[in-house]
Amino acid sequence: MTAATPWGRWWYAPIPRARVAWLRLLAYGFLPVDMLLFTNSALAHARLPGDLYQPVRLARWLHLPAPTPAAMYTLLAVTLAAGLVAATGRLAPRASGFVAAGGYLWWVTVSMSYGKVDHDHLALVVALFVLPTVGRARLGDPAPCEASGWSVRCVQVAVVAAYFLSAWAKVRIGGFPDWPNGSTVQWALDRRGTPLGRVLLDHPLPLKAGQWIMFVAELASPLLLFARGRPLYAGVVFFAGFHLVTYALLAIHFLPHTIWLLAFLPLERLPLPRVRALRRTAGAPAASAGKEPLPS
Repeated sequence: MTAATPWGRWWYAPIPRARVAWLRLLAYGFLPVDMLLFTNSALAHARLPGDLYQPVRLARWLHLPAPTPAAMYTLLAVTLAAGLVAATGRLAPRASGFVAAGGYLWWVTVSMSYGKVDHDHLALVVALFVLPTVGRARLGDPAPCEASGWSVRCVQVAVVAAYFLSAWAKVRIGGFPDWPNGSTVQWALDRRGTPLGRVLLDHPLPLKAGQWIMFVAELASPLLLFARGRPLYAGVVFFAGFHLVTYALLAIHFLPHTIWLLAFLPLERLPLPRVRALRRTAGAPAASAGKEPLPS
């Protein structure tokens, strides 16, 4: 695959390295939050009898053994340390990034090998593996490159895949139009709805309309990969708002997935690098102004 073909130009469209630098900070900064709060069940699972370990398919392919407390605490320390090194972008960004990616994949695979598999970690796993491929990247680096474009595109595809495959799972399990016409959201609100969400329990028509909007939006999510400008930003705001409403009604956040909507935004335009550049530019005349002129 090369950038000479239309498909290649789509995959490898150059993107400033600064966006990769921002996404790396997001990934490695979120890593301890996820491992210590959202997938910390890996530590609890390590204390369970080994016969309760039901490895998911990837774990079976990799022949990952049942976890032990010593192995999981070591994995936690190594993964977080590698992520910290990779976040600086200075010391072996590829090697440290791949260590963090492999460690996290092992961690999250163990966490989900005990009967519950969350679909909101796909983009995080993909990001941890593709972002190190760019090598060194600085926040203020405006230079576009194809490696950055490819890595960001992979993250975007992972985000969209989670939405689209969710719609496909709804059809495969619940049927069409049975799922959007059903009472899944009403059941969820009755089971774990917030006080705000439970207000809607007696209003099935808006809930059914919401299911259709959710279903159609997930099917249409691949449009994010081809939209530009305001339509793209509107799509990002829509899905971010969807997750905000979900949290308000059901206290379900999908944060490991939601944060990667930022991969669709021009993070390289964030003002921090410009502020630093302006400070350096402003400091040069000030420094020279303080010197006395040399005699002629």
